[in-house]
Amino acid sequence: MRHQHAVQLRWSDPDVYGHVNHARALSLVEDARLTMASEPAAGGDGSAHPPVILARLEVDYRRQLQYRPRESVTIESWVTRLGTSSVTTRQELRQDGHVAVSVVAVLVMTDGGSSRPLTEAERAFWTTFLEEPAG
Repeated sequence: MRHQHAVQLRWSDPDVYGHVNHARALSLVEDARLTMASEPAAGGDGSAHPPVILARLEVDYRRQLQYRPRESVTIESWVTRLGTSSVTTRQELRQDGHVAVSVVAVLVMTDGGSSRPLTEAERAFWTTFLEEPAG
């Protein structure tokens, strides 16, 4: 299942060139990822984010993201791989039906100081969003 997250762009989001800047775009994607991580419909209780750290982030900017008043953008998030202690997610930020930003993120479970294996409950939770790559 893909997680859907709609976001309203703000007047302060564009830079001097008129497009939404890098830092804001990544913040929107991060918000969507954290919302997915606490999704009650997937078995989470919605009260807290799992203890994860971002270990890797790969970003492709496919087109400019433009600020338009009263228009939201959509971010789709899903899991492409479950490792022993990590979860790989893919996200697409879409505007006007087209992918503007594509992100691959590797999240590592932590006990606060070092990585740790996913628990059975965590594995079951993330499996809800697992979508095997075609191939």
